[in-house]
Amino acid sequence: MIYSDYHMHSYFSGDCKTPTEEMILASIQKGLKNICFTEHNDPDYVYVFSHETGMFDLDIDSYQKELFVLKNKYSEKIQIGFGLELGIQPHIHEKCSKCAASHPFDFIIASSHVCKRKDPYYPSYYDGISIKEGIRDYFEEILTNVSSYTDYDVYGHLDYIVRYIPDDRMDEYKYRFDDYKDIFEAIYKKIIESGKGIEINSSGLFQKNRETNPCPEAVRFYRELGGEIITVGADAHKTERIAAGFENIEEILIKSGFQHYCTFKDRKAVFHDL
Repeated sequence: MIYSDYHMHSYFSGDCKTPTEEMILASIQKGLKNICFTEHNDPDYVYVFSHETGMFDLDIDSYQKELFVLKNKYSEKIQIGFGLELGIQPHIHEKCSKCAASHPFDFIIASSHVCKRKDPYYPSYYDGISIKEGIRDYFEEILTNVSSYTDYDVYGHLDYIVRYIPDDRMDEYKYRFDDYKDIFEAIYKKIIESGKGIEINSSGLFQKNRETNPCPEAVRFYRELGGEIITVGADAHKTERIAAGFENIEEILIKSGFQHYCTFKDRKAVFHDL
């Protein structure tokens, strides 16, 4: 069984309005033993709308202050990690490293929310290129990141981009893992060589692709290449999404050959039996 949700947000993230304590109480109610808040910090994010400017700039001091009070308050009921979801781009690796070292984080997810200065969340990312080109560009940039940046613990939702292929271009190309297996192999080898891991994120199960991120084939391939470190997260921004879809994830992990999943304490992996 999976009793740890290691990717969740609260109102310290710019795209979430749920108070931290509400997320904790809901996690306890769901029977979880370990959770980790991984609030968004995306240095040099490219904002499409001016009124959103700064929404992914995390006030880490305020976040830490509140979380540590709540960690102590609920310490006998649940273990709470102090984490970060750090938006990585090739030109800000030094800035990201300084952020990673700035506070006593338990866990850091590296995520690619921006590729070539555009967020694939927006259809405009694909302006002037094919869907297949856009997806490959995204994975190429992840490869650039993992080849030279190591101040993280797991890489988050590796195929994040497939969640947001524009509806009006879905007939142009349907995502197939095998089309990108070569670059996944290169990415995974760098991650494994660096002693890092990946996460399996359940939020995609509730979006149009109806698959985890990364997809089950990608998770299985990671294990085939020798990957051992894997965390499980629901990417919850609301209480009802905490640990959502974990029964599916457990099945995927077991079928992929995993016997354990991980949590982190002081940036060190802790293995738990499935």
